[in-house]
Amino acid sequence: MAIKSFFYHGNALSLSYEILNPSGTTDILFLHGWGSSKALMKQAFGKTLPTFRHIYVDLPGFGGSSPLDGLTTTDYAAIMGQLMEELGLQKTVIVGHSFGGKVATLLDPHLLVLVASAGILVPKPFKIRAKIALFKLLKITKLTSLRRFFVAPDAQGMSEGMYQTFKNVVNEDFSATFGAFTHRALLCFGDTDTATPLWAGEKIAQLIKNSRLVAYHGDHYFLFKSGASIAVEIEKEVETVVSKNP
Repeated sequence: MAIKSFFYHGNALSLSYEILNPSGTTDILFLHGWGSSKALMKQAFGKTLPTFRHIYVDLPGFGGSSPLDGLTTTDYAAIMGQLMEELGLQKTVIVGHSFGGKVATLLDPHLLVLVASAGILVPKPFKIRAKIALFKLLKITKLTSLRRFFVAPDAQGMSEGMYQTFKNVVNEDFSATFGAFTHRALLCFGDTDTATPLWAGEKIAQLIKNSRLVAYHGDHYFLFKSGASIAVEIEKEVETVVSKNP
């Protein structure tokens, strides 16, 4: 594990990252989802793709990376772009899980691999919508001290700054961003995933013209069991992509 420190918009930032297969001939960057860390991505893919140079990064505010308050997804992409420049990494292949998929898309790699990617708005269950409506009422009546009972599980225990970041990124519609992506994309989604359902992957496949969708059996974390299979699909795609972008 290594730490890279630099400034982003005048704020000091330290990012924790790890490189596997440093002699690999093709760079592949792995970006985890919200509330996770590089350890998850390494667990899924660390023993695959032996000819690639793997780069695993903790996004700001997660794992061993320091937080910055009130970030947007665009900020996360800019920070990752700055890290890649600092490390001399190529944007050949970027793999993003869940929230990391949105960040990966903004980085505009030659091959975009979206694993259970966020970015398509999924209707909230009635129970969640009711909690949101009740909390808005409490805000009007100044009873916001009860906020901890209404915070989403993904935001539990966060600082106020990270909670603001969560609110900035949680309900984004990336349809236009996916539609504007012009390079090659591999989409991997689970058939029992309720957070980023298979139908959301099908919609992204319609939006990204040069894309291929592969469905897997499993929930939002199907990559734990299917990392090797996803790696095979990446290898199928990457030879053509690299030949077009030497």
